[in-house]
Amino acid sequence: MKKFKIMVIEDEKNLRNLIRDYLLKEGYEVFTASDGDEALEIWKDDFYDILVLDIMMPGTDGYGVLEYIRQTSDVPAIFLTAKRELEDRIKGFEVGADDYLTKPFSMKELVMRIKAILKRTEESKEDITIYGQLAIDSRTMSVKVGQQPVDLTLKEYELLEYLIKNINIPVAREKILDRIWGLDFEGDDRVVDTTIKRLRKKLGSTEDYIKTIRGLGYKFEVGK
Repeated sequence: MKKFKIMVIEDEKNLRNLIRDYLLKEGYEVFTASDGDEALEIWKDDFYDILVLDIMMPGTDGYGVLEYIRQTSDVPAIFLTAKRELEDRIKGFEVGADDYLTKPFSMKELVMRIKAILKRTEESKEDITIYGQLAIDSRTMSVKVGQQPVDLTLKEYELLEYLIKNINIPVAREKILDRIWGLDFEGDDRVVDTTIKRLRKKLGSTEDYIKTIRGLGYKFEVGK
């Protein structure tokens, strides 16, 4: 069973230790930071499964921490705060928070919210397949290179998905044309080459995952 990693960022030492100890008893792996600056020093992309962070902290506050992290990561985050105003909650969600817990709160409620978010996150991951630096979400028909979304047309997405379903297998242009554009398409297979060219450009650093097979067509391959 996966042991989830949680980062707790809280400048109140007693509360930080209380949260840490409670989460450890729940079976989580817990990492702590006493303020926003320390959190950013130890932050590593794709390492933590969820963040629990205070808003009002010396140095970089919770908003600033999450804004920085959101540049490269969509890790779930729960804000802890003594603020009760609607505007503060709105700002928290605007910078990318998934939930918001007002102090004082019970540890049981915090754990309940953590479990709910992790369950939702894990379920959504079932629709996401990773190939090297390329991630495809079949549910939303979306693509990311690293953490950057890739804006594809429907045909570009369908072509990429078809090549991936035949990973490491060369696929002829004619077969791609029939499958993606249909048997009644009146153009020729040059449309495949044109679409591949656009697709490669959009895929950036992962463009070489689509290999050209001379005299035949194309193949999706990672790591060779």
